[in-house]
Amino acid sequence: MKRARGFTLIEVMTALLVLSLLALMSYRGLGAVLDAREHVKQETDKWRHVAAFFARFERDVELAAPRPVRTAGGLAPAWLGVPTLSTSTGMSEAATTANLEFSRFASTEGIDTARRIGYRMNDKNEIELWLWPGLDVAPGRLPQRYPVLTGVKSFELQYLDRALAWVDAWPVSAADLPLPRAVRLRVVLASNEEIVRVFVLRS
Repeated sequence: MKRARGFTLIEVMTALLVLSLLALMSYRGLGAVLDAREHVKQETDKWRHVAAFFARFERDVELAAPRPVRTAGGLAPAWLGVPTLSTSTGMSEAATTANLEFSRFASTEGIDTARRIGYRMNDKNEIELWLWPGLDVAPGRLPQRYPVLTGVKSFELQYLDRALAWVDAWPVSAADLPLPRAVRLRVVLASNEEIVRVFVLRS
């Protein structure tokens, strides 16, 4: 009778080596796919939040009202823009001063009321939305603050004056219009993408 012939040790080890290499390649390929999917998800979330912020900002400035407001210190202009302040200038200044503060009409949908609102970049690299309960600010009344965009490296605003020149503050003088003709918003994200948008105001 013929003797049955099996696999030799070398053949078995060669087969195991090939299977190990295939398994390693499959694992690395799967890891790359999962990493790419996570990266795409993070990028999608980031740009969705950026788009939501710009949509909110555009809606607010479109409803800007040329109405001064009464405050504890007297009348405040309808549109008040100050140059971007460094967070190292002190917590008291950072806590009480917005980069941009203005009066806003109620929306036609009736989902909110006429009120005073503001925007500011805080020391956590977030752009905050400030909301007062109404147009005229009661003495000592602080706004509610909500982060609307995170991961921001730079937040800059400029305003188009009567002579069609961009200025860093508004109003520059008492002869200025209640509202600028347009506002230019520049945002630099922590990932170094730079976004510049210009919004025309209804004067």
